[in-house]
Amino acid sequence: MNLSVPFIRRPVATTLLTFGLLAAGLVAFPQLPVAPLPEVDYPVISVRASLPGASPQVVANTVASPLERHLGEIADVNEMTSSSSVGSARITLQFGLDRDIDGAARDVQAAINAARADLPSSLHSNPTYRKVNPADAPILILTLTSDTLSKGQLYDAASTVLAQKLSQVDGIGEVSVGGSSLPAVRVELNPQALYDYGIGLEDVRAALASANAHSPKGAIDFGSQRYQIYANDQANHADAYRSLVVAYRNGAPVRLSDASQVNDSVENIRNAGLVDGKPGVLIILNRSPNANIIATVDRVKALMPSLRAAISPAIDLSLAVDRSTTIRASLWEVAQTLMIAIGLVILVVFAFLRDVRSALVPVVAVPVSLVGTLGAMYLLGFSIDNLSLMALTVATGFVVDDAIV
Repeated sequence: MNLSVPFIRRPVATTLLTFGLLAAGLVAFPQLPVAPLPEVDYPVISVRASLPGASPQVVANTVASPLERHLGEIADVNEMTSSSSVGSARITLQFGLDRDIDGAARDVQAAINAARADLPSSLHSNPTYRKVNPADAPILILTLTSDTLSKGQLYDAASTVLAQKLSQVDGIGEVSVGGSSLPAVRVELNPQALYDYGIGLEDVRAALASANAHSPKGAIDFGSQRYQIYANDQANHADAYRSLVVAYRNGAPVRLSDASQVNDSVENIRNAGLVDGKPGVLIILNRSPNANIIATVDRVKALMPSLRAAISPAIDLSLAVDRSTTIRASLWEVAQTLMIAIGLVILVVFAFLRDVRSALVPVVAVPVSLVGTLGAMYLLGFSIDNLSLMALTVATGFVVDDAIV
Protein backbone atom coordinates (compact mmCIF):
# COMPACT_ATOMS: atom_id res chain seq x y z
CA MET A 1 0.00 0.00 0.00
CA ASN A 2 1.27 3.46 -0.92
CA LEU A 3 1.94 5.53 2.21
CA SER A 4 0.71 8.74 0.57
CA VAL A 5 -2.69 7.34 -0.47
CA PRO A 6 -4.47 7.91 2.92
CA PHE A 7 -3.29 11.51 2.98
CA ILE A 8 -4.42 12.15 -0.60
CA ARG A 9 -7.88 10.67 0.05
CA ARG A 10 -8.33 12.70 3.26
CA PRO A 11 -7.26 16.27 2.43
CA VAL A 12 -8.96 17.80 5.48
CA ALA A 13 -7.19 15.48 7.88
CA THR A 14 -3.93 16.08 6.02
CA THR A 15 -4.38 19.85 6.31
CA LEU A 16 -5.10 19.60 10.03
CA LEU A 17 -2.06 17.36 10.51
CA THR A 18 0.08 19.90 8.65
CA PHE A 19 -1.08 22.75 10.86
CA GLY A 20 -0.56 20.53 13.91
CA LEU A 21 3.06 19.91 12.91
CA LEU A 22 3.58 23.63 12.36
CA ALA A 23 2.06 24.46 15.74
CA ALA A 24 4.16 21.83 17.52
CA GLY A 25 7.35 23.16 15.93
CA LEU A 26 6.53 26.79 16.68
CA VAL A 27 5.75 25.98 20.32
CA ALA A 28 8.88 23.85 20.74
CA PHE A 29 11.26 26.33 19.09
CA PRO A 30 11.53 28.80 22.04
CA GLN A 31 12.00 25.87 24.44
CA LEU A 32 14.98 24.36 22.61
CA PRO A 33 18.36 25.01 24.27
CA VAL A 34 20.85 26.95 22.17
CA ALA A 35 24.51 25.91 22.31
CA PRO A 36 27.53 25.78 20.00
CA LEU A 37 27.81 21.98 20.41
CA PRO A 38 25.37 19.22 21.37
CA GLU A 39 25.02 18.33 25.05
CA VAL A 40 27.06 15.12 25.20
CA ASP A 41 28.61 13.36 28.19
CA TYR A 42 32.14 12.86 26.88
CA PRO A 43 33.91 9.98 28.67
CA VAL A 44 36.73 12.19 29.96
CA ILE A 45 37.45 12.79 33.65
CA SER A 46 40.08 15.08 35.16
CA VAL A 47 41.57 14.38 38.61
CA ARG A 48 43.32 17.13 40.58
CA ALA A 49 45.35 16.99 43.79
CA SER A 50 47.01 19.78 45.74
CA LEU A 51 50.14 19.68 47.92
CA PRO A 52 50.99 23.32 48.71
CA GLY A 53 54.67 24.20 48.75
CA ALA A 54 55.88 21.02 47.03
CA SER A 55 58.08 21.12 43.95
CA PRO A 56 56.90 19.51 40.68
CA GLN A 57 59.24 16.54 41.22
CA VAL A 58 57.95 15.93 44.75
CA VAL A 59 54.34 16.20 43.53
CA ALA A 60 55.04 13.75 40.71
CA ASN A 61 56.71 11.18 42.98
CA THR A 62 54.47 11.37 46.05
CA VAL A 63 51.07 12.36 44.63
CA ALA A 64 50.81 11.72 40.89
CA SER A 65 52.51 8.30 40.84
CA PRO A 66 50.27 6.62 43.47
CA LEU A 67 47.18 8.04 41.79
CA GLU A 68 48.35 6.86 38.38
CA ARG A 69 48.88 3.30 39.65
CA HIS A 70 45.36 3.04 41.04
CA LEU A 71 43.64 4.95 38.24
CA GLY A 72 45.43 2.78 35.66
CA GLU A 73 43.62 -0.27 37.05
CA ILE A 74 40.22 1.09 35.92
CA ALA A 75 38.73 -0.80 33.00
CA ASP A 76 38.33 0.73 29.54
CA VAL A 77 40.83 3.58 30.00
CA ASN A 78 42.09 4.44 26.51
CA GLU A 79 44.49 7.19 27.49
CA MET A 80 45.87 8.68 30.70
CA THR A 81 47.93 11.87 30.81
CA SER A 82 49.51 13.43 33.88
CA SER A 83 51.12 16.78 34.59
CA SER A 84 52.69 18.07 37.81
CA SER A 85 53.40 21.66 38.73
CA VAL A 86 54.31 23.55 41.88
CA GLY A 87 51.92 22.32 44.55
CA SER A 88 49.44 20.51 42.31
CA ALA A 89 48.98 17.51 40.02
CA ARG A 90 46.46 16.90 37.27
CA ILE A 91 45.60 13.54 35.71
CA THR A 92 43.24 13.25 32.73
CA LEU A 93 41.52 9.95 31.92
CA GLN A 94 39.95 9.30 28.52
CA PHE A 95 37.60 6.31 28.33
CA GLY A 96 36.06 4.46 25.41
CA LEU A 97 33.16 6.20 23.70
CA ASP A 98 30.73 3.50 24.82
CA ARG A 99 31.74 3.93 28.47
CA ASP A 100 29.07 5.34 30.78
CA ILE A 101 30.46 8.56 32.24
CA ASP A 102 28.64 8.12 35.55
CA GLY A 103 30.00 4.60 35.97
CA ALA A 104 33.48 5.84 35.09
CA ALA A 105 33.15 8.58 37.71
CA ARG A 106 32.27 6.02 40.37
CA ASP A 107 35.32 3.94 39.41
CA VAL A 108 37.53 7.03 39.60
CA GLN A 109 36.22 7.88 43.07
CA ALA A 110 36.88 4.30 44.22
CA ALA A 111 40.44 4.48 42.85
CA ILE A 112 41.04 7.78 44.66
CA ASN A 113 39.83 6.25 47.93
CA ALA A 114 42.11 3.24 47.41
CA ALA A 115 45.11 5.50 46.72
CA ARG A 116 44.55 7.62 49.84
CA ALA A 117 46.71 5.33 52.00
CA ASP A 118 49.65 5.78 49.59
CA LEU A 119 49.43 9.58 49.51
CA PRO A 120 51.48 11.75 51.88
CA SER A 121 49.95 12.63 55.24
CA SER A 122 50.55 16.32 54.50
CA LEU A 123 47.90 16.09 51.77
CA HIS A 124 45.12 17.56 53.90
CA SER A 125 42.32 17.34 51.31
CA ASN A 126 41.42 14.37 49.13
CA PRO A 127 42.02 14.58 45.37
CA THR A 128 38.98 15.76 43.44
CA TYR A 129 37.66 14.89 40.00
CA ARG A 130 35.32 16.46 37.46
CA LYS A 131 33.79 15.45 34.17
CA VAL A 132 35.29 17.29 31.21
CA ASN A 133 32.98 18.56 28.49
CA PRO A 134 34.01 20.94 25.66
CA ALA A 135 30.55 22.52 25.89
CA ASP A 136 31.24 23.57 29.50
CA ALA A 137 33.37 26.58 28.58
CA PRO A 138 32.38 29.81 30.41
CA ILE A 139 29.58 31.74 28.73
CA LEU A 140 30.39 35.06 30.40
CA ILE A 141 33.33 36.60 32.26
CA LEU A 142 32.73 39.77 34.26
CA THR A 143 35.55 41.98 35.55
CA LEU A 144 35.79 44.24 38.59
CA THR A 145 38.37 47.02 38.71
CA SER A 146 38.86 50.08 40.90
CA ASP A 147 41.28 52.96 41.24
CA THR A 148 40.82 53.26 45.00
CA LEU A 149 39.84 49.86 46.41
CA SER A 150 42.23 46.96 46.97
CA LYS A 151 42.02 43.58 45.24
CA GLY A 152 40.87 42.01 48.47
CA GLN A 153 37.95 44.42 48.67
CA LEU A 154 37.08 43.73 45.03
CA TYR A 155 37.17 39.98 45.66
CA ASP A 156 35.03 40.39 48.77
CA ALA A 157 32.38 42.30 46.80
CA ALA A 158 32.48 39.74 43.98
CA SER A 159 32.24 36.65 46.18
CA THR A 160 29.81 37.85 48.84
CA VAL A 161 27.48 40.10 46.81
CA LEU A 162 27.66 39.54 43.07
CA ALA A 163 28.24 35.78 43.06
CA GLN A 164 25.16 35.24 45.22
CA LYS A 165 22.93 37.25 42.89
CA LEU A 166 24.34 35.72 39.70
CA SER A 167 23.91 32.16 40.96
CA GLN A 168 20.15 32.82 41.19
CA VAL A 169 19.85 33.67 37.48
CA ASP A 170 17.93 31.05 35.54
CA GLY A 171 20.39 29.08 33.38
CA ILE A 172 23.52 29.79 35.46
CA GLY A 173 24.98 26.55 36.79
CA GLU A 174 28.27 27.66 38.37
CA VAL A 175 29.77 30.98 39.44
CA SER A 176 33.48 31.13 40.28
CA VAL A 177 35.57 34.12 41.33
CA GLY A 178 39.25 34.47 40.45
CA GLY A 179 42.04 36.98 40.17
CA SER A 180 42.54 37.44 43.90
CA SER A 181 41.36 36.09 47.27
CA LEU A 182 39.54 37.28 50.36
CA PRO A 183 41.02 40.11 52.46
CA ALA A 184 43.41 38.96 55.16
CA VAL A 185 46.12 40.27 57.47
CA ARG A 186 49.54 39.05 56.34
CA VAL A 187 52.24 38.59 58.98
CA GLU A 188 55.76 38.32 57.51
CA LEU A 189 58.06 37.20 60.32
CA ASN A 190 61.66 38.33 60.69
CA PRO A 191 63.72 35.19 61.53
CA GLN A 192 66.62 37.20 62.97
CA ALA A 193 64.33 39.20 65.24
CA LEU A 194 62.63 36.03 66.46
CA TYR A 195 66.04 34.54 67.25
CA ASP A 196 67.17 37.64 69.12
CA TYR A 197 64.03 37.68 71.26
CA GLY A 198 64.05 33.91 71.73
CA ILE A 199 60.54 33.54 70.32
CA GLY A 200 59.43 30.45 68.44
CA LEU A 201 56.84 30.11 65.72
CA GLU A 202 54.50 28.36 68.14
CA ASP A 203 54.53 31.44 70.37
CA VAL A 204 53.48 33.59 67.43
CA ARG A 205 50.78 31.13 66.41
CA ALA A 206 49.35 31.01 69.94
CA ALA A 207 49.28 34.80 70.15
CA LEU A 208 47.47 35.09 66.82
CA ALA A 209 44.98 32.41 67.84
CA SER A 210 44.23 34.16 71.12
CA ALA A 211 43.52 37.38 69.24
CA ASN A 212 40.76 35.62 67.30
CA ALA A 213 39.30 33.35 69.96
CA HIS A 214 35.51 33.08 69.86
CA SER A 215 34.92 32.47 73.55
CA PRO A 216 31.95 33.28 75.79
CA LYS A 217 32.29 36.49 77.78
CA GLY A 218 29.84 35.58 80.52
CA ALA A 219 27.32 37.74 82.35
CA ILE A 220 27.06 39.95 85.42
CA ASP A 221 24.23 39.52 87.92
CA PHE A 222 22.87 42.47 89.90
CA GLY A 223 20.18 41.11 92.14
CA SER A 224 17.29 40.06 89.94
CA GLN A 225 18.86 41.50 86.79
CA ARG A 226 21.49 39.94 84.54
CA TYR A 227 23.66 41.80 82.07
CA GLN A 228 25.29 39.94 79.20
CA ILE A 229 28.87 40.95 78.49
CA TYR A 230 29.64 41.89 74.91
CA ALA A 231 33.19 42.76 73.89
CA ASN A 232 34.79 43.08 70.48
CA ASP A 233 37.90 40.96 70.90
CA GLN A 234 38.34 40.19 67.20
CA ALA A 235 41.29 41.71 65.36
CA ASN A 236 40.18 42.64 61.86
CA HIS A 237 42.95 44.90 60.58
CA ALA A 238 46.72 45.06 60.60
CA ASP A 239 46.78 47.91 63.13
CA ALA A 240 45.06 45.69 65.71
CA TYR A 241 47.67 42.95 65.21
CA ARG A 242 50.76 45.15 65.36
CA SER A 243 50.29 45.91 69.06
CA LEU A 244 49.62 42.27 69.92
CA VAL A 245 51.91 41.06 72.73
CA VAL A 246 53.69 37.85 71.73
CA ALA A 247 55.91 37.39 74.81
CA TYR A 248 57.65 39.21 77.64
CA ARG A 249 61.41 39.57 77.78
CA ASN A 250 63.12 41.16 80.80
CA GLY A 251 59.73 42.41 81.96
CA ALA A 252 59.09 44.27 78.68
CA PRO A 253 56.42 43.19 76.18
CA VAL A 254 57.53 42.02 72.75
CA ARG A 255 54.87 43.03 70.27
CA LEU A 256 54.17 41.41 66.95
CA SER A 257 55.40 44.46 65.06
CA ASP A 258 58.81 44.11 66.77
CA ALA A 259 59.50 40.80 65.03
CA SER A 260 57.49 41.02 61.82
CA GLN A 261 55.85 43.18 59.21
CA VAL A 262 52.05 43.23 59.50
CA ASN A 263 50.04 44.46 56.52
CA ASP A 264 46.49 44.37 55.26
CA SER A 265 46.62 42.04 52.27
CA VAL A 266 44.83 38.98 50.84
CA GLU A 267 44.89 35.27 51.67
CA ASN A 268 46.88 34.29 48.55
CA ILE A 269 49.17 36.95 47.11
CA ARG A 270 50.13 34.66 44.20
CA ASN A 271 46.60 34.65 42.83
CA ALA A 272 46.38 37.80 40.74
CA GLY A 273 44.37 39.06 37.79
CA LEU A 274 44.92 41.94 35.39
CA VAL A 275 42.29 43.78 33.35
CA ASP A 276 43.75 46.14 30.76
CA GLY A 277 46.93 46.36 32.82
CA LYS A 278 45.08 47.15 36.07
CA PRO A 279 44.56 44.76 39.01
CA GLY A 280 41.15 43.19 38.72
CA VAL A 281 38.89 40.36 39.81
CA LEU A 282 37.11 37.97 37.45
CA ILE A 283 33.64 36.44 37.82
CA ILE A 284 33.36 33.36 35.60
CA LEU A 285 29.87 32.13 34.71
CA ASN A 286 29.07 28.63 33.45
CA ARG A 287 25.66 27.56 32.25
CA SER A 288 23.60 24.76 33.72
CA PRO A 289 22.97 21.61 31.60
CA ASN A 290 20.53 22.12 28.71
CA ALA A 291 20.28 25.86 29.39
CA ASN A 292 19.86 28.28 26.49
CA ILE A 293 23.15 30.18 26.33
CA ILE A 294 21.76 33.20 24.48
CA ALA A 295 18.75 33.55 26.80
CA THR A 296 20.97 33.12 29.87
CA VAL A 297 23.41 35.80 28.69
CA ASP A 298 20.51 38.17 28.00
CA ARG A 299 19.22 37.64 31.56
CA VAL A 300 22.64 38.44 33.02
CA LYS A 301 22.96 41.57 30.88
CA ALA A 302 19.52 42.72 32.03
CA LEU A 303 20.70 42.26 35.63
CA MET A 304 23.85 44.37 35.19
CA PRO A 305 22.30 47.71 36.36
CA SER A 306 21.09 46.16 39.62
CA LEU A 307 24.48 44.47 40.11
CA ARG A 308 26.28 47.80 39.76
CA ALA A 309 23.87 49.36 42.25
CA ALA A 310 24.58 46.61 44.80
CA ILE A 311 28.33 47.36 45.03
CA SER A 312 30.43 50.41 45.75
CA PRO A 313 30.36 53.19 43.13
CA ALA A 314 34.16 53.02 43.15
CA ILE A 315 34.02 49.57 41.50
CA ASP A 316 33.82 49.35 37.72
CA LEU A 317 31.84 46.26 36.67
CA SER A 318 32.10 45.34 32.99
CA LEU A 319 31.83 42.46 30.52
CA ALA A 320 35.16 41.01 29.43
CA VAL A 321 34.11 37.86 27.53
CA ASP A 322 30.71 37.18 25.98
CA ARG A 323 30.58 33.75 24.38
CA SER A 324 27.09 34.34 23.02
CA THR A 325 28.48 36.82 20.46
CA THR A 326 30.25 34.14 18.44
CA ILE A 327 27.37 31.71 18.98
CA ARG A 328 24.85 34.23 17.65
CA ALA A 329 27.03 34.95 14.61
CA SER A 330 27.63 31.26 13.91
CA LEU A 331 23.99 30.27 14.26
CA TRP A 332 22.86 33.24 12.17
CA GLU A 333 25.32 32.26 9.44
CA VAL A 334 24.01 28.70 9.36
CA ALA A 335 20.40 29.92 9.43
CA GLN A 336 21.13 32.26 6.51
CA THR A 337 22.64 29.36 4.58
CA LEU A 338 19.52 27.32 5.29
CA MET A 339 17.21 30.09 4.02
CA ILE A 340 19.32 30.59 0.90
CA ALA A 341 19.27 26.85 0.23
CA ILE A 342 15.48 26.77 0.50
CA GLY A 343 15.14 29.76 -1.83
CA LEU A 344 17.51 28.30 -4.42
CA VAL A 345 15.68 24.98 -4.33
CA ILE A 346 12.36 26.68 -5.07
CA LEU A 347 13.89 28.72 -7.92
CA VAL A 348 15.55 25.67 -9.45
CA VAL A 349 12.31 23.68 -9.29
CA PHE A 350 10.39 26.51 -10.93
CA ALA A 351 13.09 27.04 -13.59
CA PHE A 352 13.07 23.39 -14.66
CA LEU A 353 9.37 22.55 -14.29
CA ARG A 354 8.10 26.01 -15.35
CA ASP A 355 4.93 25.40 -13.36
CA VAL A 356 3.86 27.56 -10.43
CA ARG A 357 1.75 24.76 -8.96
CA SER A 358 4.71 22.38 -9.02
CA ALA A 359 6.94 25.02 -7.46
CA LEU A 360 4.43 25.44 -4.60
CA VAL A 361 5.07 21.84 -3.53
CA PRO A 362 8.56 22.52 -2.11
CA VAL A 363 7.36 25.92 -0.89
CA VAL A 364 4.94 24.11 1.43
CA ALA A 365 6.84 20.88 2.03
CA VAL A 366 10.17 22.38 3.11
CA PRO A 367 8.92 24.78 5.84
CA VAL A 368 6.42 22.24 7.19
CA SER A 369 9.09 19.55 7.38
CA LEU A 370 11.71 21.78 8.99
CA VAL A 371 9.36 23.42 11.50
CA GLY A 372 7.82 20.06 12.38
CA THR A 373 11.32 18.71 12.97
CA LEU A 374 11.77 21.26 15.77
CA GLY A 375 8.98 19.55 17.70
CA ALA A 376 10.67 16.17 17.28
CA MET A 377 14.00 17.70 18.37
CA TYR A 378 12.37 18.95 21.57
CA LEU A 379 10.88 15.53 22.37
CA LEU A 380 14.24 13.82 21.74
CA GLY A 381 16.19 16.30 23.88
CA PHE A 382 18.19 17.84 21.03
CA SER A 383 19.48 21.42 20.99
CA ILE A 384 19.84 24.10 18.35
CA ASP A 385 23.54 24.05 17.56
CA ASN A 386 25.86 24.15 14.59
CA LEU A 387 25.56 20.42 13.94
CA SER A 388 21.76 20.27 14.09
CA LEU A 389 21.39 23.34 11.85
CA MET A 390 23.83 21.90 9.31
CA ALA A 391 21.87 18.65 9.40
CA LEU A 392 18.68 20.59 8.63
CA THR A 393 20.46 22.29 5.73
CA VAL A 394 21.53 18.94 4.27
CA ALA A 395 18.08 17.46 4.87
CA THR A 396 16.50 20.27 2.83
CA GLY A 397 17.74 18.60 -0.35
CA PHE A 398 16.14 15.28 0.59
CA VAL A 399 12.84 17.00 1.38
CA VAL A 400 12.81 18.65 -2.04
CA ASP A 401 13.63 15.36 -3.78
CA ASP A 402 10.67 13.70 -2.08
CA ALA A 403 8.42 16.67 -2.84
CA ILE A 404 9.28 16.55 -6.55
CA VAL A 405 8.67 12.81 -6.73
